[in-house]
Amino acid sequence: MKTTVDIADPLLDEAKKLAAAEQTTLRNLVEDGLRRVIADRKRTRKFRLRRATFKGKGLQPDVAAAGWDSVRELVYKGRGT
Repeated sequence: MKTTVDIADPLLDEAKKLAAAEQTTLRNLVEDGLRRVIADRKRTRKFRLRRATFKGKGLQPDVAAAGWDSVRELVYKGRGT
């Protein structure tokens, strides 16, 4: 498919020099660049944490008012140090 793209003159000049040095066409250089940008954007999609809920009645009464230190102690109780 043919299309028209406005490219800044200095960038186009540099791209033409690179294409000549690599013995390729400006078209191939542009297509390679577009492929890379598209691939990068696909990889860097925003992370979305899936919704995870648990059926239950919340925290146990003895833990509901506890601070993080107490909760951590309960989690690691009997696991070494």
